[in-house]
Amino acid sequence: MSENKSYYERHIFFCLNQREGNEDCCARHKAQAAFDRCKSQAKAQGLLEPGKVRVNKAGCLDRCAGGPIAVVYPEAVWYSYVDESDIDEIVQSHLRDGVVVQRLLTPPDVGR
Repeated sequence: MSENKSYYERHIFFCLNQREGNEDCCARHKAQAAFDRCKSQAKAQGLLEPGKVRVNKAGCLDRCAGGPIAVVYPEAVWYSYVDESDIDEIVQSHLRDGVVVQRLLTPPDVGR
């Protein structure tokens, strides 16, 4: 690994925030299951090691209206996902191959 290379090539952060009351949040949209799926799929493909990918939990990412939400850095690509097949596609296309999954992009104007 060169000195200029990041410890991880990519980080994916999943919002797992749980809001009180009836306010919508990623936790109500199976975000923990998506995080778990992403981590297991990345591990199965040998991506979870230095120089490759890190799958992280995050608190509120303040884009609740597009939830559930995940963001991949360093590209700062925001995803809204629905099910396991979406997570699998993000892992295979973006995390493994570096190709953004256009159909899952969160619209840029979606916030809280």
